[in-house]
Amino acid sequence: MITKLTSTQSDFQEKLASLLAWDNVSNKEVAQMVDDIIANVRNSGDSALIDYTNKFDGVNTSSMKDLTIKLPALKQAFDTLNEKQKSALTIAADRIRFYHEKQKQNTWSYTEDDSTMLGQKITPLDHVGLYVPGGRAAYPSSVLMNAIPAKIAGVESLIMVVPTPNGISNPLVLAAAYISGITQVFTVGGAQAIAALAYGTKTIPKVDKIVGPGNIYVATAKRAVFGQVGIDMIAGPSEILIICDGKTNPDWIAMDLFSQAEHDEDAQSILLCPDSNFINQVEISIKKLLPTMDRQAIIKIALKERGALIQTKDMNEAIALSNQIAPEHLELSVENPLALLDNIKHAGAIFMGRHTCESLGDYCAGPNHVLPTSGTARFSSPLGVYDFQKKSSLIMVSHQGANTLGKVAAILADGEGLQAHAQSAKYRISH
Repeated sequence: MITKLTSTQSDFQEKLASLLAWDNVSNKEVAQMVDDIIANVRNSGDSALIDYTNKFDGVNTSSMKDLTIKLPALKQAFDTLNEKQKSALTIAADRIRFYHEKQKQNTWSYTEDDSTMLGQKITPLDHVGLYVPGGRAAYPSSVLMNAIPAKIAGVESLIMVVPTPNGISNPLVLAAAYISGITQVFTVGGAQAIAALAYGTKTIPKVDKIVGPGNIYVATAKRAVFGQVGIDMIAGPSEILIICDGKTNPDWIAMDLFSQAEHDEDAQSILLCPDSNFINQVEISIKKLLPTMDRQAIIKIALKERGALIQTKDMNEAIALSNQIAPEHLELSVENPLALLDNIKHAGAIFMGRHTCESLGDYCAGPNHVLPTSGTARFSSPLGVYDFQKKSSLIMVSHQGANTLGKVAAILADGEGLQAHAQSAKYRISH
């Protein structure tokens, strides 16, 4: 049901590399289809969107009005939720907002002794597009995690696209859009929605950046339009890596592995533990609990194809392997997680202690759940307010400063053979 490995076996690194290997945008057929869709949307705009939505989402419409959700409908969706849903959505939004408020960056400057002023100006993006998946599952949490940091950054125009298979909208998704400040909603999805956001149509405005997860077609389309617009990341399947000392309830660990495996068949769930007996207990828990899961078919495939229970020599090796893997979600299910923290170098989000399950971070802890996958935590960070702000350098050189800097710039420009650069600087030097 799930691969079991030991770090001491001769082919361990080879098997680990095979287990981790993933490139979700390498399929040439998918890339060609996406290129064709993007070209069609660029050329035909709304009519292409309507055609693709009818084809892929089982909708029957001839007008973009039918694919547009007005803001009053978002409020109505929130108002029709039951009180428990309203409360949970509001608490999650408040916690996410409170956490991300601390990420705001401010304009700064300093003045040198000769009165030259240097600094940095922080400004929000004008227009952001948010893609929300709408296939096998609906994700109101993704709306909150993407929209709230954007609004905190100061983005005024936040456009959400979400596919609605068979024309059915999820009220929780619409309610999340309402409480997080979405300004426009269109019920289109797939590569065609990404193309519309990147290039604009008569109905859908062109944006400056596209954020949000999606399937292989969405990921491929985001990569294709990058440069025309900014993107958050190319997200692969969801991942969890658990480092456990063998003293947590094995049922808890099994369920934490399930929590990622139930996303889709390509999701990855890995346990690192030096205790072989505990690994056997977790395997027993997996077999016991799997039949109780609504999405057991998906979980079973994910665990079989990309899951692993790995016995390490000790906890230090477990940490070293975790840094090698650079997981999206890292659970430190140990007695004293803070003692390990300094040695963790690469992880999208770190969940510390036996009671800190990853699903709390998915919904309501506060930090963002949009995280780097497929080892990209080696050089990437979680989505944050900073992703919706940009920086401009500030330079105001004084008369005295021009004398000093002009001489330096002229020497360097002459050395590069750029005469106009040098002469421009020399003009400002007082003789």
